[in-house]
Amino acid sequence: MKKYLYDYIKEIEELLNHNNKISDDIINNHLIKINFFQHERLIHLLVTLFYALIFLLFMGLCIVHYIFFIVAFILLIFLLFYIVHYFHLENGVQYLYKQYDKMISRK
Repeated sequence: MKKYLYDYIKEIEELLNHNNKISDDIINNHLIKINFFQHERLIHLLVTLFYALIFLLFMGLCIVHYIFFIVAFILLIFLLFYIVHYFHLENGVQYLYKQYDKMISRK
């Protein structure tokens, strides 16, 4: 998803750099893509929160038995990767908003 997002951002950047006037079709297509990426962002936020909640649960279970540290450590690794992925997704979508503002100003 990250590659798809950044490829699309690059494509729109090239379009903005080479064209002075942007058509309504391109703007509408951009809004549709923003909606898709917003949905993806919401899903990844929910998954990240789920992993964080499960991680905290297993950290609490570490009081019962030390073996739960292994599961908590694995969940922590997954959680860190999801946070990094969500960070890139969030920043990419916010950059799409800025591109949309540029498109509207050139319309």
